[in-house]
Amino acid sequence: MIENDAAFVFGLLAVTVVLFASDRLRPDVVALLVILALILGDILPVTEAVAGFGDPLILLIAGLFVVGEGLVRTGVAYQVGVWLTRMAGSSETRLLVLLMLAVAGLGAFMSSTGVVAIFIPVVLGMTARLGISPGRLMMPLAFAALFSGMLTLIATPPNLVVNDALRNAGFQPFGFFDITPIGLLALAAGIVYMWLVGSRLLPASPPRTQLAARRHTLRELAERYDLTGQLHRLHVGMDSPLAGQTVAQAELRTRYGVTIVGIQHQRRFGESIAPALADTEFRPGDALYVVGPAAAADRLRASEGLTALIVEGSQQQNLAQELGIAEVLLPPESKLIGQNLQQAAFRSRHGLSVLGIRRGDHPLPGTLIEEKLASGDILLVAGAWKQIGRLRGDAKDFLVLNLPAELSEVAPAYRQAPFALLILLAMVVAMTLGLVHNVAAVLLAAVAMGLFRCLRMEDAYRAINWPSLVVIAGMLPLARALEQTGGVALVADGLAAWIGPLGPLALLAGIFLLAALVGAFISNTATAVLVAPIAIVTAQTLGFSPYPFAMTVAIAASAAFLTPVSSPVNTLVLAPGGYRFKDFIKVGLPLLLLVMALSLLIVPFLLPF
Repeated sequence: MIENDAAFVFGLLAVTVVLFASDRLRPDVVALLVILALILGDILPVTEAVAGFGDPLILLIAGLFVVGEGLVRTGVAYQVGVWLTRMAGSSETRLLVLLMLAVAGLGAFMSSTGVVAIFIPVVLGMTARLGISPGRLMMPLAFAALFSGMLTLIATPPNLVVNDALRNAGFQPFGFFDITPIGLLALAAGIVYMWLVGSRLLPASPPRTQLAARRHTLRELAERYDLTGQLHRLHVGMDSPLAGQTVAQAELRTRYGVTIVGIQHQRRFGESIAPALADTEFRPGDALYVVGPAAAADRLRASEGLTALIVEGSQQQNLAQELGIAEVLLPPESKLIGQNLQQAAFRSRHGLSVLGIRRGDHPLPGTLIEEKLASGDILLVAGAWKQIGRLRGDAKDFLVLNLPAELSEVAPAYRQAPFALLILLAMVVAMTLGLVHNVAAVLLAAVAMGLFRCLRMEDAYRAINWPSLVVIAGMLPLARALEQTGGVALVADGLAAWIGPLGPLALLAGIFLLAALVGAFISNTATAVLVAPIAIVTAQTLGFSPYPFAMTVAIAASAAFLTPVSSPVNTLVLAPGGYRFKDFIKVGLPLLLLVMALSLLIVPFLLPF
C-alpha cells in the first residue's frame, strides 16, 4: 500500500513540475490542484492537506512582505537609488559594483522582487545618461537581488522553508546571520565575475528596445511603436454626432480602431489640453488628438462629421508637455495578464490611454483592443502625469519605466522613513537575539509599520504576494505526503547508495545540483520545500550533520541564474535589458558553477559534516 501511495505522489510531483515549467497554468492554481489531488487520491486527510495555510511560515512570509512595503512607501529604497546615482558618477564599473552592493543590501531585508522593480527605472535613467545599453546592468541587477537571498535568514522564502524543515526534523534551526558569511563571499565573487567575465558576455550596444527613463514626445516614440504619421487632430463641429457624448459612450477604439489621447477645449482666455478620460464629454469646438492609421481616422472623420486640422510640431510638443507619456512594463504577477484592454477597463480604471504594445522586439499590430496581455509586455500609455504616477503605487501590476518628477509620488510616506528604519532594526535585533519567536517579531514589525503610518492597511494587503503564499501552502502538504508515503526516504536512500560512497563532499555537490536543476524550471521556494527534507534525511541516513546539506539547499535555491523563468527578478529584467533566453544560460551557468564551487569550499568549513 505504501508503495502504491508513493508512486502516486511521485507521479503527482512529476506532473506538478511539468505544469510549473510549461507555464500553462498559474503556479498558485497548480498548487491548489496539488492539494485537491492529495485529498481525492486519499493520500492525506483534508485537515493535513490544507494545513499549509495555517503554517507559521505563511504568516512569517506575509509579515515580511508588509515590512518591505513599509520601506518602499517611506522612500528608503528610492533614496538608496538616488545615492547610487550620485556616487557612481560616469564610471560603468563603479556603477556596476555599487548597484550590486546596494540591491543586495536592500534585498537582505525586503522582497528582492520589490527591490528590482524600484531599481529598473533608476538603472534605465543611469544607462541613458551614460549612453550604454541597459543590458549591461539589468542582469547584474537581477543577480544581485538573488545574492541578497544568501545574506540573512529573512531575505528570501526558501531560507525560511529550509529552517522550517530543520525544525520539523527535530533540529535547532539556523540563526538570523548564519548564512551571512557564505552570502558575503558569494556576493563578492559574483561582483568580481560580473565585472571581469559577465561584462564581456552582456550586450555591448543598446538593443532596439532600449527604454530611456525620461519624458518622451510622441514624435520620439512613434517609430518604436510603429505610430509614425498616426497622430491626427480633428475638430468637433456643431452638428457632429459626437457632441454631448462621453469618451466611453463614443467607443472610438472599438468602432474605428483609433485611440483618443487628448482633447483641446476652447476657453475664454485661450486653449487647454486635457486627457481623454472615460467620462470626458465632447463639446462643439473641441479639437481631438487621436492616434491611429490614416484610413481609420478618415472613417471617423466622415462618419462623425469632424474636420481635419493641421498638426504642427509645436502642437505635438504642447500635447506631450500637457499629457504624460510613459512606457509601462507588466510584471509576472500583474492581474492584467490574460486580459485584453477592454476586459481590464484600462481607461476607466486608470485614466490613461494605451497607444501601443511591445512584445519582445516588436510592436503588436492592429487595434489592440482584443489583444490578450502577457507577462513582459510594455504598454505605451498617455494621460495626466498624476495618473501615471499613481501606477507606481501598484508595483505588482505595473512597473512604470519613467520615474515621476516628484519624490512624494514615489514615496507618499517619506516623512516616516526614520520610523521605518527603527522598526526594521528592532525586528532584526529581536530575531537575532531570540527575544521573541520569529513570527512574533515579524508581525510586531508589520503592525508597527501601520501604527507609525509608514503604510496604510490597504497598502499592507496589496503588498502581500498572495499567489506566492498559495504556492507555498500547496507545496508543503506535497512534501509531507512524500515523507509519509516513504518517497523522501526512497530518494534519500538512492542518493546515499549512488553518491554516498564517494564521500560527503560529493553528496553535497549532488544536493546542490539537484536543487539548482529543479529550481531552473519551478519557483525556488517550491524547490526548497521539496529538496530540503530529502537533503536532511539523506544526511541522517549516512550519519552526517544535516546543517551543511540544509544550508546548501538554501544557497542553491537562491542561485537561480540559469533561466529567465527561474525567478521573478529575472523575468522583470528580460524586456528592459533586451535579453534572450540564451543570454541567461551564457552568463548564468558559469556563475552557478562558481557559487557551487564556493559553497563546497566554505560550507563544510563553517558547518562540519
